[in-house]
Amino acid sequence: MAERVLVIGGGGREHALAWKLAQSPHVQQVLVAPGNAGTANCGKISNSEVSVTNHSILAQYCKDHNVALVVVGPEVPLAAGIVDDLTAAGVLCFGPTARAAQLEASKSFSKSFMDRHSIPTARWSSFTDSQEACNFIQGAEFPALVVKASGLAAGKGVIVAGNKDEACQAVRDIMKDKAFGSAGETVVVEELLEGEEVSCLCFSDGFTVAPMPPAQDHKRLLDGDQGPNTGGMGAYCPAPQVSEEMLQLIKTMVLQKTIDGMREEGAPYIGVLYAGLMITKLGPKVLEFNCRFGDPECQVLMPLLKSDLYEVLQNTLQGKLASRPPVWQEKSAAVTVVMASGGYPGDYKKGVEITGLSHAQELGLQVFHAGTTLKEGKVVTSGGRVLTVTAVHSHLNSALQLANQGVGAIAFSGAVYRRDIGHRAISFLTCSRALTYKDSGVDIAAGNKLVDMIKPVAKATSRPGCSAELGGFAGLFDLKAAGFTDPILVSGTDGVGTKLKIAQACDCHSTIGQDLVAMCVNDVLAQGAEPLFFLDYFSCGQLDVTVAASVIEGIAEACCLAGCALLGGETAEMPGMYGPGEYDLAGFCVGAVDRGQLLPRLADIVEGDLLIGIASSGLHSNGFSLVRQVLDRTDLQYSSPAPFGRPGQTVGEVLLTPTKIYSKILLPILQNGSVKAYTHITGGGLLENIPRVLLPELAVDLDASHWRIPAVFSWLQQKGILSEEEMGRTFNCGLGAVLVVGRQDAQQLLREVQAQEDAWIVGSVTCRQPGALPRKHILAHDTSSLGNGLVQGGGICQKKTKVAVLISGTGTNLQALIEQVKKPSSSAEIIVVISNRPGVLGLKRASMAGIQTRVVDHKLYGSRADFDSTIDQVLEEFGVEVICLAGFMRILTAPFVKKWNGKLLNIHPSLLPSFKGVHAQRQALQAGVRLTGCTVHFVAEEVDAGAIIAQEAVPVLANDTEESLSERVKEAEHRVFPAALELVASGAVRLGEDGRIQEKGFLGVFSLL
Repeated sequence: MAERVLVIGGGGREHALAWKLAQSPHVQQVLVAPGNAGTANCGKISNSEVSVTNHSILAQYCKDHNVALVVVGPEVPLAAGIVDDLTAAGVLCFGPTARAAQLEASKSFSKSFMDRHSIPTARWSSFTDSQEACNFIQGAEFPALVVKASGLAAGKGVIVAGNKDEACQAVRDIMKDKAFGSAGETVVVEELLEGEEVSCLCFSDGFTVAPMPPAQDHKRLLDGDQGPNTGGMGAYCPAPQVSEEMLQLIKTMVLQKTIDGMREEGAPYIGVLYAGLMITKLGPKVLEFNCRFGDPECQVLMPLLKSDLYEVLQNTLQGKLASRPPVWQEKSAAVTVVMASGGYPGDYKKGVEITGLSHAQELGLQVFHAGTTLKEGKVVTSGGRVLTVTAVHSHLNSALQLANQGVGAIAFSGAVYRRDIGHRAISFLTCSRALTYKDSGVDIAAGNKLVDMIKPVAKATSRPGCSAELGGFAGLFDLKAAGFTDPILVSGTDGVGTKLKIAQACDCHSTIGQDLVAMCVNDVLAQGAEPLFFLDYFSCGQLDVTVAASVIEGIAEACCLAGCALLGGETAEMPGMYGPGEYDLAGFCVGAVDRGQLLPRLADIVEGDLLIGIASSGLHSNGFSLVRQVLDRTDLQYSSPAPFGRPGQTVGEVLLTPTKIYSKILLPILQNGSVKAYTHITGGGLLENIPRVLLPELAVDLDASHWRIPAVFSWLQQKGILSEEEMGRTFNCGLGAVLVVGRQDAQQLLREVQAQEDAWIVGSVTCRQPGALPRKHILAHDTSSLGNGLVQGGGICQKKTKVAVLISGTGTNLQALIEQVKKPSSSAEIIVVISNRPGVLGLKRASMAGIQTRVVDHKLYGSRADFDSTIDQVLEEFGVEVICLAGFMRILTAPFVKKWNGKLLNIHPSLLPSFKGVHAQRQALQAGVRLTGCTVHFVAEEVDAGAIIAQEAVPVLANDTEESLSERVKEAEHRVFPAALELVASGAVRLGEDGRIQEKGFLGVFSLL
């Protein structure tokens, strides 16, 4: 549904935000208060005269005008608590709270905060007495030449003095002469830093920071960085002086530390954080924080934002930046040039006519208005900084030339502007410098530091046959010293998959190493082999020594758990291959087994053998691409309290529970000769892995009521609407390993395993009937009748719920249902289509799909009861279990509905209980609602009144007709009806005795028929 957005402010920054928001299909209208000439009636964008200082009036205005989101541009309203007040009134507002905005509103608070959290900044002190400040300036052991008004001064409250006397005069101007009003009651005196000044902004959802490309502002009025300080005369982006390595350092040492620190101090920072930095010889140091987009930085950032800004703001507010970071244009540069009034930053004339705006736009440039207004139909000046001209090009120099052309096309009397925006970047790019390997992004020193850090932890994994010393070209292992007489070597390799994405999003890297080791070691165990040594491969775009060390320390600890040596590894730093903060892992395990103990012993496995299932710790390391998709359907973040797992755990903590390593538990048992086969439940889940140790003529019965299924699996199935087969072939479903053992040995072996790990007898081996197709029956895990399940060596097929579809016409919903049940993972099978009218298109659709059809013409029956009785006979004939009404234009009698209660599904084109009966879209339009949709429900005796199974919302657009709205609702029906059928057919949803929906936990799988 398209929304209305209100942008607070009237400058170039706010015009740029409104311009970008208006491009979103989610946005119907952008209001700007107070706005300027550029935001007055421009497509989706228009100005509003609402007061932005009276927050109560503003909140009521937002409610009266259905404003879905308020975006605050300037710092003053943020410091005044606009976000706090609007949020309290139930109006969604983007920006930090007043407490969080102290980072900009109080320079003294900001500097103290940086000291508390070890964020690099210039040396400083604050004063409320001018003489004390001057004494500090004269006696400081560093050049204390930067004087700042502590409060808000519209970006102008900073004076960089040339000497100590000038600095003292600046103190007197601010504190005694009130040059910046009350903002100067406290001054901050700082060390003058040398280096390159850059602006690094990021989105923050309170936990995750999503950096924007670095930019550089130009504060001085005139070319060559001459003249007085201003609010900014232009900017460019990205700043090439900030390498990927430096940006990552800024993210870690400045941005993330700031967000973490604010959260720890009880003021979570949600919004845009602007860090003004000096890149010194000692690294980046913070000059100041701003709590909003910069102006004019915003005018170069918005044209480079590839993502939908509205979506980015919503993801920020909803805490989803970790999984949905914004995307920026690559290989593009933006330059914006500010045109200011003559006399700025001092006194200037207003009301001067501006010409040539259309010509600049004809050049393909974007003109963002700031100090402009409309007067008698003409655009005139109304402020110091009048407008900005922005150009985007693949080369920075070309972007500057285009922006200057645009400035040349625009005219107003006394206009002042710079022609050298980006000159520092151009000099940097054209300067010939001696290159080093580090310049290309590979830091040999960092790699050496990592090796030194991990040598002790690797050495701790030494075992007989291996000393685990790192640093050589290859590793050595002595099999004789390890005690083998007639060994066969066994190797395994694996990775961790997209579980890495969650670890990186949660900034939790210490357990992922165990996942890597476990995936390889548990595979080697399947051959009965003892794991001997392990090698790892760690690859990244830029080496973060701390992260890499945490991962590899986890690998070493896991090797100790597994009883193998960490013999070596490879750390590959590959600039450009991975995004910032991303890395990948691969592991390699080599084990050995004496020839007589090799597994599986396929010839020894016979009918009647039992299966011992050993508990998993949860998801282990498979299926995480599907897990992340399911999470995206919910409002949960990784930091949210988990609706599964132990009390107090977050979603991220549960999902990152490391994979169990079974070698020390199982190796003595595997070596005593009683185990005939071991299967690691890894990629492919239960359904794909157990058949790997069976001959084609064998199958196994599994009884899912015999083992504990962790709650995370039930949650995933419910939220993802996943069929049992999809669950079974994707996840381990609570079993990390399965042993095949003789019936006579089962109880003794079970006790041995249970002494160290949860384990159960979960099934038995059976013979597959000659020529029989393998089938799988699914029974609810919480039913009293125990399901058996069949996993066949030759494959798996599913017994599907028998469905009949009743139609009266074209059968478009029928076609959607047909497409759904064709999927191998579907729990349903349409076995008959019944129509009350002959010759309709729906019958043809069924025939083309190979589905049997029946016609029960209602015109041939004297009563509704006789008609329903005939329908009932057909349903019984086909053994139907579930009935779908897909455009069936007959009202069924009460006895029929009662007999099929809980098995009869209907779809209605509204969000029930609203707009029952016919002409639902017409009712919705007449009622003036903004949202309608469709509903799948169980049929009750009262029309359109049964328990609701599933719904999908459809927005009502301003220009909708009954026909256009019906068309979009019909599209929704084609999605939601098949999904609802799967819920019912799989048993995930059923109608309770009280007439309410009941949702079951994860379903037991695998039953031999």
